[in-house]
Amino acid sequence: MDWRRSMNQKMLKLENLLRFHTVCRQLHSLGQRRTLAQWRRVFSSAYPGWAAQQYTQPWQTDMLLGAALSQYRLLVTKKEERSRKSQLSSPKSKKEVEAWIGMTVEELATAMEKDIDYIYEALMNTSIDIDSLEADSHLDEVWIKEVIKKAGMKLKWSKLKQDKVRENKDAVRRPQADPASLIPRSPVVTIMGHVDHGKTTLLDKLRKTQVAAMEAGGITQHIGAFLVSLPSGEKITFLDTPGHAAFSAMRARGAQVTDIVILVVAADDGVMKQTVESIQHAKDAQVPIVLAINKCDKADADPEKVKKELLAYDVVCEDYGGDVQAVHVSALTGDNLMALAEATVTLAEMLELKADPTGPVEGTVIESFTDKGRGPVTTAIIQRGTLRKGSILVAGKSWAKVRLMFDENGKTINEACPSMPVGIIGWRDLPSAGDEILEVESESRAREVVEWRKYEQEEEKNKEDLKMIEEKRKEHQEAHRKAREKYGTLHWKQRSFIKYQEKKEQKILRPKEKLERDSNILPVIIKGDVDGSVEAILGIMDTYDASHECELELVHFGVGDISENDVNLAETFHGVIYGFNVNASNVIQQSAAKKGVKIKLHKIIYRLVEDLQEELSSKLPCIMEEHTLGEASILATFSITEGKKKVPVAGCRVQKGQLEKQKKFKLIRNGHVIWKGSLTSLKHHKDNVSVIKTGMDCGLSLDEDKIEFQVGDEIICYEEKEVLAKTSWDPGF
Repeated sequence: MDWRRSMNQKMLKLENLLRFHTVCRQLHSLGQRRTLAQWRRVFSSAYPGWAAQQYTQPWQTDMLLGAALSQYRLLVTKKEERSRKSQLSSPKSKKEVEAWIGMTVEELATAMEKDIDYIYEALMNTSIDIDSLEADSHLDEVWIKEVIKKAGMKLKWSKLKQDKVRENKDAVRRPQADPASLIPRSPVVTIMGHVDHGKTTLLDKLRKTQVAAMEAGGITQHIGAFLVSLPSGEKITFLDTPGHAAFSAMRARGAQVTDIVILVVAADDGVMKQTVESIQHAKDAQVPIVLAINKCDKADADPEKVKKELLAYDVVCEDYGGDVQAVHVSALTGDNLMALAEATVTLAEMLELKADPTGPVEGTVIESFTDKGRGPVTTAIIQRGTLRKGSILVAGKSWAKVRLMFDENGKTINEACPSMPVGIIGWRDLPSAGDEILEVESESRAREVVEWRKYEQEEEKNKEDLKMIEEKRKEHQEAHRKAREKYGTLHWKQRSFIKYQEKKEQKILRPKEKLERDSNILPVIIKGDVDGSVEAILGIMDTYDASHECELELVHFGVGDISENDVNLAETFHGVIYGFNVNASNVIQQSAAKKGVKIKLHKIIYRLVEDLQEELSSKLPCIMEEHTLGEASILATFSITEGKKKVPVAGCRVQKGQLEKQKKFKLIRNGHVIWKGSLTSLKHHKDNVSVIKTGMDCGLSLDEDKIEFQVGDEIICYEEKEVLAKTSWDPGF
């Protein structure tokens, strides 16, 4: 074997060297003996004992060298055997490291039984940005492989514990029912249209109540669900959706749970923006439309114009060969309302609407809000099954044991059948409008479903966070790479100097500058009466596009009256509380006043938005506006001598207003301002004056000698006034 041959060669070399050394010693000893023999005769008489001394014999030297040689052979043999054994056993002793995709630096160090610094050292000469790595930074597959390879360990891939498939515990709708078990049900009809086209008044006439009079400003603020009984005995469930621009999401939600859409268009106003949007919602939900042309009692009403305008949006009335029924009504006087109801019932009969009244309940949350005495309350439409007191329901990430049910008039009811609107009390948390309601068998099952849904949401959030972290890491890595390219060719002194200069430019904000920066932020807290109202306000805030002027920061939002917690939040963030259709008790208002917190309550949504715009505008710095006081034209130019210098003078005539010496002036030539400043003199004839009025001539000189006047130039006298700035944000209504 190679190692044995190598060892033998080394041993031969050593033996030759030792033999040569022995020969040299023997020759040296022989020479010494000859010299001593010659001198022995001389010193023997004087030093008798000297002759008796002997030197070490050559055989003793040979014995010592032999012992050393044998010891060396033994050591070399042991060393070679040890290295050979280690070479044979090394493949078996590799440590196995269990790793997974996306593991952190700290997790890899723990798995390898090393400290974190070891991981950093292993990645030192790679393209990864070491400076950006933290203990909780996630590593790519390639870097995990690199570190384990450098450590001489074996890699074993494993799945994350979180990746283990968890059993789906969600509640789902039942399969389609047997057609034989279905019974006819009432139609669910949604009234849609543009703001102020008479939707609520129309519904008010149908149910003979005063809903419209109760609405703030005559504008529907949130969805109302009502069951209307007609003289014929037919029942129709109506959903009254807001027509205001802010409530687009509510209209879309109303269209999703409905069977028929009644599109209300004012005969004197025609097709408007929310009319078009309502048509689109109905088409998206594949729901048939009945056209109600309202306000036909007005003198300027033109129903035919409305029908023609709707042709452009594929809403073709029967008069034009289409299948959309058009009914001319007047919600105010009640004219032709029964014809509208009959048209709706006829269409419902054609649709053959049926539902299964047995089995677990299925429905949809139309609206949700928090009542001070009853807690979370929802308005819902039952779509399948029969809801009874004590039922266990799940909606979104909330569940309820039904304590109480009531109809649209607040009357307690014992059960709710399909197509029936119902108020439900007993929710543990407030579900969101649009959430699907499903009945489950027990409270433990309801908790299980809610926990599963929360787990799913958390998993989705973790995935998004991981994706965002990875994107940020790549951005940082790219920035670091560019920085290395920028400084790579420079000497370390030059690099240090450039970094110092860059750091110097990044000035620390002084307290005054920090105050100015903070003053350009408006933190707000939004509280609404129902979930849909808050949703609409947040939707408006999402359109804010003037952050370069003032940042709009949403601190908190929720449903219910303003609480002490809201006031404390507003105090902490120096924010403003906006309440929509909610109350603030006297105690809360006194606490807010004491803490310097603004509470702004509104009942009409566009008033709230206007108030928000004003508050944003108040955060902006004032702008200077110029107000012209007088205009004069230059008729002649000349110069006068003052001391040793010549001063240009303009002979002017005031054409408009008056010139005041103490105010500011500007010189305009060919429409361009070539100078701004003040006057050094203003004279009428030879007298110094402070004011020159319209039609009078004057001579004036400027505070800058280098400006040369020309005949035809204009002199404008003006003053600057501070004016409050206005935000450029336009919410669109």
